Amino acid sequence: MTELPARRLLLVHAHPDDESINNGATMAKYAAEGAHVTLVTCTLGEEGEVIPAGLAHLAADREDSLGPYRVGELAAAMKELGVTDHRFLGGQGRYRDSGMMGTEQNRRPGAFWSAGLDEAAAHLVEVVREVRPQVLVTYDPDGGYGHPDHIKAHRVAMRAAELAADAAFRADLGEPHTIGKIYWNRAPRSVVEERFRWLHDVLPQSSFDTPGVPGDVPGVTDDERITTEIDGALFRGAKAAAMAAHATQVTVDGPLFVLSNDLAQPLFEVEYYELVRGEARGQGQNGAGQGQGRETDLFAGLGEVTDVAEVTAL
Repeated sequence: MTELPARRLLLVHAHPDDESINNGATMAKYAAEGAHVTLVTCTLGEEGEVIPAGLAHLAADREDSLGPYRVGELAAAMKELGVTDHRFLGGQGRYRDSGMMGTEQNRRPGAFWSAGLDEAAAHLVEVVREVRPQVLVTYDPDGGYGHPDHIKAHRVAMRAAELAADAAFRADLGEPHTIGKIYWNRAPRSVVEERFRWLHDVLPQSSFDTPGVPGDVPGVTDDERITTEIDGALFRGAKAAAMAAHATQVTVDGPLFVLSNDLAQPLFEVEYYELVRGEARGQGQNGAGQGQGRETDLFAGLGEVTDVAEVTAL
């Protein structure tokens, strides 16, 4: 048996690179502070478009070897963020990237989108009961932008949180555990719009030619839905390096990056969340959780978080 740190954070993502783009600063911050950060990635991202011409042979319509290559990119990204606990849902290669919504890849054998919900959730239940996180981060019900694997990751994460707490479900997967707080990745509309105005000013100094639009950012929502913001300014470099490690999918140039569409986006060093389960405790709030201000800590309201988990050695 081994002890895990008192604060334990679990993130569930669809493909390699999603974690660094959405939560890289958050992950680096909590890892640096001594929290145990666990990342579960649901697919290998086999259907991703490849940016570097020299690696185009990896693509699904050629060698179909992109997935294993992205496993190495993810390992490099985790090293940049200081995260040592990363797993693939059900084991590496258990579920395949489903492609974009409405494509024939959605229906391929082994596609994540076509997996049974409780069957996939059971793999995550095992992780939850082992690591016993107080906080879970995943996507909103639309998966941020409608990708089937993102939607399925949301559904699997939410279902696993429910099942992990149910003593009647799969005792063989460990002792029941209730996750204290669940967050969805979000981005406040006002901040996104302001950052894209700024992007137009800095774009001429970058190696990129074409700006994206605010709608390119996943999870954009009304400001009032944002409950929590994590200032990752000190970890901006780690986030940028982690994103750059996913070189088949992302190109980073200073404060900007592009995906395979070559449309420039700003790199967000402050990361935003919507608390959907648990009690928000923002700045200036009283004991009842009322008052002004957003949370600045995902573990806010969980007390001293002194519960140290004893688990089987990772």
